[in-house]
Amino acid sequence: MSIDATAQIHPSSIIEPGACIGPGCEIGPFCWIGARVELAENVVCSSHVVIRGQTKIGADTRIFSFAVIGEIPQDLKFKGEVSQLMIGQGNIIREHVTINLGTAGGGGVTSIGDNCLLMAGCHIAHDARLGNRVVIVNSAAIAGHVLIEDDVIVGGLCGVHQFVRLGRGAIIGAVTMVTHDVIPHGLVQASRGELDGLNLVGLKRRGVDRADITALRAAFQMLAQGEGAFQDRAKRLGEETDSAYVQEIVDFILGDSGRSFLTPD
Repeated sequence: MSIDATAQIHPSSIIEPGACIGPGCEIGPFCWIGARVELAENVVCSSHVVIRGQTKIGADTRIFSFAVIGEIPQDLKFKGEVSQLMIGQGNIIREHVTINLGTAGGGGVTSIGDNCLLMAGCHIAHDARLGNRVVIVNSAAIAGHVLIEDDVIVGGLCGVHQFVRLGRGAIIGAVTMVTHDVIPHGLVQASRGELDGLNLVGLKRRGVDRADITALRAAFQMLAQGEGAFQDRAKRLGEETDSAYVQEIVDFILGDSGRSFLTPD
């Protein structure tokens, strides 16, 4: 066990032998920190937080009451193999959030980037990979093997199907079931998930140049109404565009995927 002298740990909490607690950490009442857990500096756990498994949590992350982090996957194929959960810096993990370890079948690692906000009651399943500045709103469920790129927002009560990819800057409206890949900067709405446009508000908030936004809108129209199959349209876009944002969409569409795509209506 390695507990830094500056860490504050409530006497009612259990810290198993082997855990590493970094400088400035705060562990509130009735928490349980497992033997293979590593907390970097200034991680704060409110009361009744459970962190188990081979879990590493980056600096300045705050975890609220009744979150369960690093439990075994909800996967019947899991046979107790060694797997990991890697959480970056500056994250906010609210009440009742659950995040599972990876599995051998998915690479063995569940990972979350930096500066994410996981709101109350959401679930991040085994082998999911979240980028930076991702927001998962209350009671959303992210299934196994999902890839969520940077700056994505997933609305409340959403469900994201296993193996789905959500491209950078996409936004998913509340109470939406997403069963297909979503292009970068896409806007998805409706109960069964329809690609309804671009996340223009998000693009403007991030200061994207007007010329790139115009190019993205033209690209979306071509993907929606151009000739040929969806991937054929994407290939033509790649040959014609000089916008890095449009090229990002092209590369995403032509990349490896275990699912089909949500396509413009």
